[in-house]
Amino acid sequence: MLENIRLSFQGLWSHKMRSFLTMLGIIIGIAAIIAIVSTIKGTNEQIKENLIGSGDNTVNVRLYQGDNSYEIDYYGVPDGVPVISEETREKMLELDHVEDVALYTSRETYQAVYYQNTAMSGGKICGIDRHYLDTCNYIIKQGRGFCESDYSKFRKVVLLDENSAETLFQGTDPVGKTVEIQKEPFTVIGVIAKSTRFEPVINSIEEYYTYAESSSGAVYVPDTAWPVLYGYDEPQSVILKLDSVDNMTVAGKDASNILNTGLNATDETLKYKADDLLKQAEDIQKLSQSTNTMLIWIAGISLLVGGIGVMNIMLVSVTERTQEIGLKKAIGARKGKILGQFLTEAAVLTSLGGLIGVIVGIILAEVISRITSTLVAISVPASVLAVIFSMAIGIIFGLLPSYKAANLNPIDALRHE
Repeated sequence: MLENIRLSFQGLWSHKMRSFLTMLGIIIGIAAIIAIVSTIKGTNEQIKENLIGSGDNTVNVRLYQGDNSYEIDYYGVPDGVPVISEETREKMLELDHVEDVALYTSRETYQAVYYQNTAMSGGKICGIDRHYLDTCNYIIKQGRGFCESDYSKFRKVVLLDENSAETLFQGTDPVGKTVEIQKEPFTVIGVIAKSTRFEPVINSIEEYYTYAESSSGAVYVPDTAWPVLYGYDEPQSVILKLDSVDNMTVAGKDASNILNTGLNATDETLKYKADDLLKQAEDIQKLSQSTNTMLIWIAGISLLVGGIGVMNIMLVSVTERTQEIGLKKAIGARKGKILGQFLTEAAVLTSLGGLIGVIVGIILAEVISRITSTLVAISVPASVLAVIFSMAIGIIFGLLPSYKAANLNPIDALRHE
């Protein structure tokens, strides 16, 4: 085998231009497939990142009425929805892949937050428990976070995120200032931000509305101070911190089941459900799957053309080396030996073309990324599979010329001019 490989490289080197032109179809086909697969994978990752957020392995579990989230602003506090107990939180914390669990209540601001004459329009107000900041990967940028005494003494203190701080204070230091929330004075004790900054790519009006709330900002108060602003015993939402984005669906469903077990709502359509953003991302990815598959098949046509080119050049090689084949047979070379030599030569030729094609495909994917600002992700399995597939093409299309060479009559071959 090693001798056959050595002879194959020797033959390729002695006919460099012919070998390169023969490999060109394979190179183009493999490069096109690698570039397409890398772009598809990158686009899928971009979709997932846009919906879920970079490095934010959290999933929300909220109260739904049918297929829509329950709007407490419009419908009021529902009957039969109990406050989530610490025992229930501990059960969710014991679920597989769950690293932390936090409880919170949330409402739209509707210009309910003021600093002097400046109102915060859009965004949200949240009443959060002691675990919320860690669960959601927030860090303190200015001032301090909530401490135990803020909860136990029912202090009217507030944390702002960077967007709400900029909206209300326009560059001045907000710490120590007083803002009005629902006409109640709250002291700003700190400014928080996500530990990992994420800037979503917005390409449509639907995506704009998806991120409008977070871009408008949010204010956070201790959940013990929430009744000062709104009603008692409002239904809470849950946010789970997971070890991986890929476990969002399973963990969200398991947490929903735990919460629904204690539900005794008079309205049977009220159920806790997880915001399955991972499934949304997968659904969007599936929409383009047929187009992506067609593109790969079109690129695969060039591999077929390349395979025919390999068959053609191998037939020419058999014709050129007829006397050599006859001489080998005359001194005792068997059919299997001749067959193996020519199959190895075809496999080496296409494998080398596949390897070059992978390199060209990666470069092409990077060029596409820079020109179109599209995220690309190089798939190592696809690259390895492409080289193996190109080798298989060499063996398949080299089979006929190799069989022809192996079955030459040695006497006729020696007499060939």
